[in-house]
Amino acid sequence: METLSKIKEKILQEGFVVIDNVFSGEEIETIVSTIAKADAEKPTFRRTNDLFAIRQFLKEVPASADLLFSTAFIKMISDLFDDDYFVVKSIYFDKPPQSNWFVSYHQDLTISVDRKIDTEGFQNWTVKQNQFAVQPPLTILEDNFTVRIHLDDTNEDNGALKVIPKSHRKGIFRPETIDWTVDKETVCNVSKGGAMIMKPLLLHSSSRTINNNRRRVIHLEFSRCSLPDGLNWAEVAES
Repeated sequence: METLSKIKEKILQEGFVVIDNVFSGEEIETIVSTIAKADAEKPTFRRTNDLFAIRQFLKEVPASADLLFSTAFIKMISDLFDDDYFVVKSIYFDKPPQSNWFVSYHQDLTISVDRKIDTEGFQNWTVKQNQFAVQPPLTILEDNFTVRIHLDDTNEDNGALKVIPKSHRKGIFRPETIDWTVDKETVCNVSKGGAMIMKPLLLHSSSRTINNNRRRVIHLEFSRCSLPDGLNWAEVAES
């Protein structure tokens, strides 16, 4: 594994890093077994032919929290960032073997909050599955980060993320402005039990599955920012 300083520098400069063996095979199987026991009839569960997703994952599958936030995982987060960060969004994605689901290039520009309050600097409000989302000021997005824990081996044939390195350093960067003579695409292959850490402003996409292999990911977003004017992070507010 790369040294801690090199990993931190890569996140800062490139906007992402892949770290292998964050969880053992046995730990992953326990996490998978715990998810399988969850009540899939709740409104935060979404199931289609192309995707099974659980929003507010840590709330809906509370037994997963102790499994994910092991001493080693907490230390990794603390070493790479600091102790001030906390989870503000959690989603489980299961892309089945026959999935035609793909996501075009985009940045993660919204956060989940507990209510709609007109607040300076917060715009583009939406509601999805009774969850309020809003685009916050750029400073919040620049400070946040995401950890994607992989429950399966993942490559470009079953939906590994493709990213544009360093795109997180350009602010709001519209996909139609990508200059393919300058900007280069990287495929982020991640082994089962590994994790991808990324900045939300990093341009990223994923392709359809073509190898009949499943792709399950737990997506955790972290922040250390307090929200103004009575706004609360949706999942923190529920804790």
